[in-house]
Amino acid sequence: MSAHENNTIRTYTDGFPLYELKEESTDSSFVVCPERGGIATSCRLHGQELFYLDRETFLNPQANIRGGNPVLFPIAGQLVNGEYEWNDTTYRMKNHGVARTAAWEVVETGTSGSASITLSLRSNAETLAAYPFEFELRFTYRLKDGILSIEQKYRNLSNEPLPMVAGFHPYFATESKNLTYGTDATRMLDYNDMQEKPFDGYLKLEGMVESAALLDARKPEISFPLSQGRRVRLTYSEQFRYVVLWSVEGKPFVCVEPWTALNEALNSKQGLLTVAPGETLELALNFSLED
Repeated sequence: MSAHENNTIRTYTDGFPLYELKEESTDSSFVVCPERGGIATSCRLHGQELFYLDRETFLNPQANIRGGNPVLFPIAGQLVNGEYEWNDTTYRMKNHGVARTAAWEVVETGTSGSASITLSLRSNAETLAAYPFEFELRFTYRLKDGILSIEQKYRNLSNEPLPMVAGFHPYFATESKNLTYGTDATRMLDYNDMQEKPFDGYLKLEGMVESAALLDARKPEISFPLSQGRRVRLTYSEQFRYVVLWSVEGKPFVCVEPWTALNEALNSKQGLLTVAPGETLELALNFSLED
C-alpha cells in the first residue's frame, strides 16, 4: 500500500464544511470542522470512536458544541461575571475563550507519511474586543500509527507580552461516569464545594454538577478505560499542569481536559503562560487507544 493510498483526505458538508482524514492501515480517522472553532468532531482510533458529539449543538451556529474536542484559548473555564481586568481596562469574555467559537482557516493538508491538516486563527476585531492582543494560532492535526496529535503554535503578534491559557475540552463517549484514572496526581480541587481533597485515582462523576481539577500530577499523561476493554491515553506538553474532569447527568460522556491554568487565570494572574512579542509557544497533545 502506498503512502497516498494509506493516508486519505475527504471533504464534505454536514451543516458545515468538514475534513475527514484517514489512515487505512490502522483503521483510524478524524474529522475537523474549521468553521466551528477548528474543532475535531470525531476521533476514531483502531476502529473505535473516542468522542461523543451532540449533533444538535454542532449544527446550531449559536450553540456551544457539546462534544468533540473544543479548543480553549486564551482562557480555560470561566471568569466571574464573564469579566477580567487588564491594564486598568475591563474586558468581557465568554467561557473558555475566543478560539472555540471562531472560524479557522485551512492552511495546508498532507498525506505523505501521515494524514495531516493545519488550521490557522488570527486575531480580528471580534477577538480584540474580548482579548486585546494580536496573535496567530496554528494547529496541525496529524494522524500517524493510530495516534492523533495536535501540534500547536501560539504566536504573539503584539508589541507586548501575551498572557494566555491553553486547553482542550475533549468529550469521550462512555456510559460509565465513575472511572479510575491512570495518573500520579494525589490532590484535586472539587469545584462543587471549592475544597481541595485527596485523590486516589478514582472519581465518581455521577451526581457531580461542577468539575474537579487534578492539581499535582508530575507526569504529563493520563489514561482511563472506555468500552471494549480498551483505554484512552492522553500525553501532552508539561505546560498542561492540570486535568479537569467533568460530565453531565444523563449524557453518555466524560470530559478529560488538559489545561495550563485553572479558572480565573486572567483575573488571578496565576499560572498564565507568557509569550514574548514576536515569539511562538509550541505545545502538543496526543490521543492514543490501548488494549
